[in-house]
Amino acid sequence: MRNRWTRSIATVSAVGLLSAVGLTAGPAGGASHREAPLTSQDATADNTDLYAFRDPVDPTKLNIIANYIGLEIPQGGPNWLKFGDDVLYEININNSDRVEDNIVYSFRFRTIVDNPDTFLYNTGRITQPNAAPQNVRQVYSVEKRVGGHSTVIARDLPTPPVNIGPRSTPNYEAGLAAPTVSNLPGGGKVFAGQRADAFFADLGSVFDLLGLRPLNEAHVIPRHASAGVDGLKGLNVHTIALQLPITEVSRYHDVPTVVDSKASIVGIYASSSRRAVRVLSEESAPRNVGRWVQVSRLGIPLVNEVLIPLGKKDRWNALNPEDDAQFFGNILDPEPAKLIPALYPGVSTPPGGFNPDGSPKRSDIVAVLTGQGAGLSAANALPPADLLRVNLAVAPNAVGSRLGILAGDTGGFPNGRRLTDDVVDIELRLLAGGTPFTPAFNVSPNNALTDGVDKPQTPIMARFPYIGTPLDGYSHQVPGPPAP
Repeated sequence: MRNRWTRSIATVSAVGLLSAVGLTAGPAGGASHREAPLTSQDATADNTDLYAFRDPVDPTKLNIIANYIGLEIPQGGPNWLKFGDDVLYEININNSDRVEDNIVYSFRFRTIVDNPDTFLYNTGRITQPNAAPQNVRQVYSVEKRVGGHSTVIARDLPTPPVNIGPRSTPNYEAGLAAPTVSNLPGGGKVFAGQRADAFFADLGSVFDLLGLRPLNEAHVIPRHASAGVDGLKGLNVHTIALQLPITEVSRYHDVPTVVDSKASIVGIYASSSRRAVRVLSEESAPRNVGRWVQVSRLGIPLVNEVLIPLGKKDRWNALNPEDDAQFFGNILDPEPAKLIPALYPGVSTPPGGFNPDGSPKRSDIVAVLTGQGAGLSAANALPPADLLRVNLAVAPNAVGSRLGILAGDTGGFPNGRRLTDDVVDIELRLLAGGTPFTPAFNVSPNNALTDGVDKPQTPIMARFPYIGTPLDGYSHQVPGPPAP
């Protein structure tokens, strides 16, 4: 471990020197609920959340859910948001001892407009997906790449229409969404389309000087305590969901049974890319040419959003997890860990940075980055990287504690991530040291930090793709202010 982190510090220093003389490459993109400068202006390519968990119905399967296009209002007509025809969406899987993309699933979308002479998305009630009177339709292909070999495993799969309202899209889940769940060769399933955003957080208060409404009275600028308000309530996203046989993704093509084994772990991140050049013309639609350039990526939730500083966010999104060493200085000496005790006197956080021998002081953050939070021992720790790591030997627990490992629930974050895992509370407490990884700081108030929002506002489904039915525009209501 010491040598690994020492090499990381050397990389950070080298990158800093290159930056000083202007030799580093310019940023290529940005990600996650508008967390970076460039993707805050490019919602179509913006990763918002990534989930990965063993299937609670069939434990021989792994579910991966990648969300894009955050903060969608359901009533966004007449041109509802959709996947970008000019974006390459990918789910990247690592199953080796090195940080690398061993298996990649790529998704390309194609929009079809049946009648360009009307402004209408649909000209009547839609009773089946991708059929008249649905005027704007979208299909997609799936390509699987293993090593250097790529195979198109599905073509022209349908996406469901957006959920417009009871007149246009009645019987949405059973009649329009469920029929677009498609089978993949080898026993997998895939779905792509609009869903309810499963992420839950008090965005309005958290970004108001880290306000935690239940703890308002303890803030240096106090207010009356109140319940948390879910800033994602009533909003949708666009989802790409995969259900894959574990034998397709594990290192040895088996279902692992040994928890403390590197071969039982897979690491996952989602990404999106755009062509390097966009050509605008007065006489035709824009053309996109050149190589694919990654503009967004997401593994562990909230890493880029709260740990990477503004000046580095777009570069972070342009790089792969194998290049994360240059950011370890920020991740292992996190800015929020210094802000929390300043805003909430009484909270004390562990010191960050590195020891004189080059080893990191924040062993709790290291545990999340190296798979120890997913069940590995320090002796079997994997190279540190922003990968959402899942231990395929841990039994699934669909109804476990929302606080995951903080409550002794080894089936939840940071061992993968279920749709109901309260990653905001978990990571608030992690930043403050209030977790079992740092016993000296795992005390109140460090281990009691909360934004007061504990579950998704839209019910999670009992079957694939699990993420809930999207809110329809007709019924949408804007959340009101909290009760005093």
